[in-house]
Amino acid sequence: MKIRSALSLAPRHVVNVDPQQETFTFCSWHFGGYERKLQEQNLCYFTPMVYRNKPDFYRNNLEVDVAMISVAPMDKHGYFSFSLTNSVTRAIMDKARKIIVEVNEHLPVALGGCEECVHISEVDYVVEGTHENLTALASGMPDEVDQKVARMIVEEIVDGATIQLGIGGMPNAVGMLIADSDVKNLGMHTEMLVDAYLTMYEKGKLTNKCKRTDQGKGAWTFCMGSQALYDWVDHNPSLASYPVNYTHDPAVFAHNVNFFSVNNCVEVDLFGQVSAESSGLKQISGSGGQLDFVTGAYSSRGGKSFICFRSTYAEKKSGKLYSRVVPTLPTGGIVTDPRSQIHYLVTEWGKVTLAGRSTWERAERIISIAHPDFRDDLIRQAEKMKIWRRSNRI
Repeated sequence: MKIRSALSLAPRHVVNVDPQQETFTFCSWHFGGYERKLQEQNLCYFTPMVYRNKPDFYRNNLEVDVAMISVAPMDKHGYFSFSLTNSVTRAIMDKARKIIVEVNEHLPVALGGCEECVHISEVDYVVEGTHENLTALASGMPDEVDQKVARMIVEEIVDGATIQLGIGGMPNAVGMLIADSDVKNLGMHTEMLVDAYLTMYEKGKLTNKCKRTDQGKGAWTFCMGSQALYDWVDHNPSLASYPVNYTHDPAVFAHNVNFFSVNNCVEVDLFGQVSAESSGLKQISGSGGQLDFVTGAYSSRGGKSFICFRSTYAEKKSGKLYSRVVPTLPTGGIVTDPRSQIHYLVTEWGKVTLAGRSTWERAERIISIAHPDFRDDLIRQAEKMKIWRRSNRI
């Protein structure tokens, strides 16, 4: 039996009861900390995808015998809200032979949009009970590096822009800084609804009135954050829950003028290839919708895509410092965003654009935002790769 999941927030019982995988095979569309631990034990397998295509995978390629979905309590019309996770829920149900809904009394009701609910007439079984409070994710306070990167991005944002913030502390820091900036009348069209958007709304920055799609509403497909964020979602007509093939369709959101996409990554090589999901053979997260938003921001009039990251990371045991800018992605490293699609790269050392630049120009610019301790070696490697001109200066 195949179990499909994504970004699990708690241990899965099917893994614990069958460590030999004689009955259950656990797979994940997107790794988090739990899945990474299972991967080390050969107990979890990654499923590659472009998030936007996932509904088609279910409707056209995958078999679904049983779908068990968490929902908010049924309304007076007989509908259960998919609440915090629209995503691919409707597509899964369309393919499933049996549909089970588990009613969670704590889940907010998320308004659409579209495909945000299911009617009781479509459901085979209803499971009810008492649940713990929803898992709240602390966004954490941005540190000095987060703030430096965020400032360089926020200075590019203009009044009336539509904002997409990716998963991670750095994009969230950008949103928090936007909330304290002078820009106004911003819009939201995003994959993940996070606390930064609530802060922007509370500060009067998020109005959605300049958007060309879903004017007056913020579009999203799943939500993770604080209890205050979940309370904001509940019956809120200014928020629109959509399936992922809508939120991630560049043909949809690129209609918005000045669409700004902010995402992070694991590594960048001197060609401009970005890995946002793996370090060599080790799967860390997943592709998600990053490439969709990078592509769509390019297509938007005045739009910009920012890939932001810390220039270094430290090995936990030894404390040794390593560069996130590398000559080439390591063996087995996954290219999330091809070099031809990269617009802006931002670290605490600077901000560069790669649009339309040659290989030697890219190498020069990328090395300029690497940590200074690693630049000389990166230059030597670029020379060996024949993408460095001796007239280059950092």
